[in-house]
Amino acid sequence: MSTKQSKPKPEQATVRCAIYTRKSSEEGLDQEFNSLDAQRESAEAYITSQKAQGWVCSPKQYNDGGFSGGSMERPALDQLIRDIEAGEIDCVVVYKVDRLSRSLMDFSRIMDAFDAHGVSFVSVTQSFNTTSSMGRLTLNILLSFAQFEREIIGERIRDKIAAQKRKGKWTGGVPVLGYDVDRSGPSPRLVVNESEAERVRAIFDLYLEHRSLLPVVKELADRNWKNKRRETKKGRIIGDKLFDKSMLYNHLTNTLYLGLISHKGERYPGEHEAIINKDTFERVQKVLKHNGRSGGAEVRNKYGALLRGILRCKACDRAMTHTFTTSRGKHNTQYRYYRCVGAIKSGACTCPSGSLPAPDIEKVVVEEASALLTKPAVAKHVLAACPVIDKAWAKLEVKDFEGLWGCLIPREQARVLRLLIERVDFDADGGQIQVTFRSSSVGVGATNNGKEAA
Repeated sequence: MSTKQSKPKPEQATVRCAIYTRKSSEEGLDQEFNSLDAQRESAEAYITSQKAQGWVCSPKQYNDGGFSGGSMERPALDQLIRDIEAGEIDCVVVYKVDRLSRSLMDFSRIMDAFDAHGVSFVSVTQSFNTTSSMGRLTLNILLSFAQFEREIIGERIRDKIAAQKRKGKWTGGVPVLGYDVDRSGPSPRLVVNESEAERVRAIFDLYLEHRSLLPVVKELADRNWKNKRRETKKGRIIGDKLFDKSMLYNHLTNTLYLGLISHKGERYPGEHEAIINKDTFERVQKVLKHNGRSGGAEVRNKYGALLRGILRCKACDRAMTHTFTTSRGKHNTQYRYYRCVGAIKSGACTCPSGSLPAPDIEKVVVEEASALLTKPAVAKHVLAACPVIDKAWAKLEVKDFEGLWGCLIPREQARVLRLLIERVDFDADGGQIQVTFRSSSVGVGATNNGKEAA
């Protein structure tokens, strides 16, 4: 009798499974057995139950601890996507759908990446099959509820924070220079750090003295004063850096120093003690508003127009604005002019002034200003009111005007002229330039000096 030989069973294809775990907060992650471990244990048990189907658990772990499901910016998820694109994974296993993402749009993007590389997706606690239309519908319904739950949680947290701030409570974050966090009570609160508070008051006083951000930044660097230093639980140092303009501006405008808590444009009396009095704070805000965050109009004076804002056309009684042309030659020489606004808007025939060479008229005005600046009282007034001039320049001889003027950049030169001069009138008919000095500069009534234009 002949015996039939049984056909060999085809080898079961191996399904390489990657387990992805996530927890939104870092709370409890330092425990011996935390939420991420629990998620991985359940996923490993599920993969073991599918061993007959060729499922094998990847030894590589993809754990995102302390990352929100509403964002795609997660290191372990990024690594998972890269390994999928490299063809190292056949199936992704999670404990629940919302561990992968709580955003319907982000989840759809992730599933597109899975489908493009033939990777299947499994949730241990929610049974569905993404290969069928009903399974995809079920998945979208589950994910819609996950996104709804995330948004509800966010609303609750925002409402709680708003209620706390209305009561003047500190709601967390990195404390600013001058305050420490007292966690001994039922809720954390800000307490004044006296040594730092003295520095904060000194910073406000320095700004009122210099009336500009950059000189204060330079002064703080000379004193080696830094912002608030904080060490995290993991030993990472936050802060402890030298001040820059942006950091200084944020400190000068922080209403915490007034003893107030801000929320969505509203201010509420805080539980913490104020460091800066209201008068000082408001004076600082007034100077900041006047200068603008960039440090004043002269900072935006890109082409060094010394007479910008003070030169006027006498015939039209309108301002003369700065303009320039650039030659098309090899060196691209730039030629600067002042033109009457009336001539620009209505045509050159409406104004007799024409275009004035900027260097020539600026030279005439600077010569007029130099005669006044060489007076000790006036020089002292300018040095006190113009903080952009370094203190070392004050040691120059008052008569050494050229030495002092040469030390200044065009922006600083323009500021000195504004401190001395109220306006400069150009009379095209008479060919005269009339300089009107400020009464605070000359100590008496305004002085008018007429001089022929070059």
